[in-house]
Amino acid sequence: MKQILQSLKDGSTTVADVPLPRNSKGSLLIETSISLVSVGTEKMLLDFGKAGWIKKARQQPDKVRMVLDKIKTDGIKPTLEAVFNKLDQPLPLGYCNVGEVLQVGSSVDSFKIGDRVISNGYHAEAVSVPQNLCAKIPENVSNEEASFTVMGAIALQGIRLVKPTLGESVVVIGLGLIGLLTVQLLRANGCRVLGIDFDRDKLDLAKKFGADIVDLSSGQDPVMISEAFSRGRGVDAVIVTASTESSEPIHQAANMCRKNGRIVLVGVTGLELSREDFFKKEITFQVSASYGPGRYDPNYEEKGHDYPVGYVRWTEQRNFEAILDMLHSGALDVKSLITHKFDILDAEKAYQLFDGNEPSLGILLSYPNQVDLQKKSLVISLEENKKNDKSISSPKISFLGAGNYATSTLISAFKHSGATLNNIASSAGISGAHAAKKFAFNKTTTDSDELFSDKETDAVVITTRHNSHSNFVIQGIKSGKNLFVEKPLCLTLEELENIESGYNSKCILMVGFNRRFAPHIQKIKELLESKKSPKSIIMTINAGSIPSDHWTQDLEVGGGRIIGEACHFIDLARFLIGYPIKNYHRFTMSDITDDTSTIQLFFEDGSICTINYFSNGAKSFPKERIEIFASGGILQLDNYRKLKGFRWPGFKSMNLWKQDKGQQLCAAAFVEAVSNKNPSPIPFNEIIEVSRVSIELANQ
Repeated sequence: MKQILQSLKDGSTTVADVPLPRNSKGSLLIETSISLVSVGTEKMLLDFGKAGWIKKARQQPDKVRMVLDKIKTDGIKPTLEAVFNKLDQPLPLGYCNVGEVLQVGSSVDSFKIGDRVISNGYHAEAVSVPQNLCAKIPENVSNEEASFTVMGAIALQGIRLVKPTLGESVVVIGLGLIGLLTVQLLRANGCRVLGIDFDRDKLDLAKKFGADIVDLSSGQDPVMISEAFSRGRGVDAVIVTASTESSEPIHQAANMCRKNGRIVLVGVTGLELSREDFFKKEITFQVSASYGPGRYDPNYEEKGHDYPVGYVRWTEQRNFEAILDMLHSGALDVKSLITHKFDILDAEKAYQLFDGNEPSLGILLSYPNQVDLQKKSLVISLEENKKNDKSISSPKISFLGAGNYATSTLISAFKHSGATLNNIASSAGISGAHAAKKFAFNKTTTDSDELFSDKETDAVVITTRHNSHSNFVIQGIKSGKNLFVEKPLCLTLEELENIESGYNSKCILMVGFNRRFAPHIQKIKELLESKKSPKSIIMTINAGSIPSDHWTQDLEVGGGRIIGEACHFIDLARFLIGYPIKNYHRFTMSDITDDTSTIQLFFEDGSICTINYFSNGAKSFPKERIEIFASGGILQLDNYRKLKGFRWPGFKSMNLWKQDKGQQLCAAAFVEAVSNKNPSPIPFNEIIEVSRVSIELANQ
């Protein structure tokens, strides 16, 4: 199918071929009829992409600080590789979609196949959208009108924050699509409205909708006019829907307001606020979060948990419904806002309007109604890659998941190991299609079953979210595939038992515990061979904080950081000591998350290991330090770059120019084992042992 993608690296926009998205639980698969271009948001993204490196850095100073910290700890080359990989990821554009429901996911009970719906789906022939981000379209509302619903909800949420009452005077600064919708909704609330902009055509529309206007292009003074507009009292509220780097709109808004006035920012402006502007009048200032309550809450958006209407009257979905009701009643005029219409195949012409002199406002994209689940393939073959494939005898590896770690590290590691990249699957199709072209996979798909049924695939690499690992591992075992699972193996003891009981020793099952294979760790293992007495190990992991609402922190999805990441270091200790773990304890600093914990491991040979897994440190400090005490000597490893020996006969140091955590050597060991039909490079019993210890520690 066709989908519009944008490059953050150079700002180029393309209509790309991607597989049909896979629908999931709680979501709707929608065939798109019409989508609306968000001129403000999408132009801002395009301008960012086209900007040079210096301008990009100036626009994101917080990201620059993160890059500088990473350079200090990891070195220049790996940091730049990470930055370029991030910018190389294609960005799907659009969030104002209208279409017809093709499929209904499980647990969806308020929609059915054939329903005409709006959603915040992308510019694509078909989209998969969670049910709480969709709403049914009334019969008398056309698709073109309905495409303005999401924009209208953004305007409506800004108004709800202002809390206008009948008769109040409200200023709207910036009369783009959202600004003009805001004008109409405020008028419907019984407010007197003053619209401000530079564009005469937009000002005329605002006047048509019942607003007084200020023409900035003619030198009119908005503060002076607002004073007269408010009958000398100062306006009750200002809604800023402009998009500019300047802080002037906020300064002007404060000067316009009466005492205890309200300012709500819906657009994007500079935020250099002056205390003098605000404190004398005790003005309130608030930034609106998109469509309304529920936005950016994974429980609401992804899991479908609605807020009780008795406590949260207006949510994203209910704001959508309110706008559709306004369209249904004729109280909202959006036909006057439409200036251009393009076919999806001509979408690049639509985006060229941003750089031209031709006036534009509401830009609609139409889609041929030809999406057929039986005909529109979930798989795209890249025949040119098959023709260039010269590694016929090498193992054919397929990837399940095309996230950041897979595309930045793992795929390259497997490719450099001599494997043939066969198929790559991703749920939405975008990242998989991009990775397929970048790394020369033979096929890309959104159907995970395709990987396990494909007779040409010798091994599957699983890099999806943690809660899916167990089911995919079981499916892979039943399919007789060799499996490489990016940690963790699974999230629960029940899942672990199912894997253990179903395991087929004829196939390789390996977890991506790459630190075992790092050059420094291999050297340490070699140096420890001569030390037969018990060892003491201290691992200090400066893990860094992750927001509590990130998916890795969700115990049902990511399993938390002990299972999801600290398992690396439990496995590393198990590898270095070389004996089973007989006892273990965990002490945590907080009951909220397991980010900051001390783990103590006791081994059968008497060795001990303390893993300090901390999230409350500085990012400029090295992320990992390992100290090993054995028979009067000490080995100290800093961030997989510098290894020192203290009173260690025959060894002083081993330094590398860049950090090497063993990812490539780990992949190479797996590929070699598959090629030669050798046992797994990590024994199955150790994988099960480490997984069980990690799960039980997380539950302590």
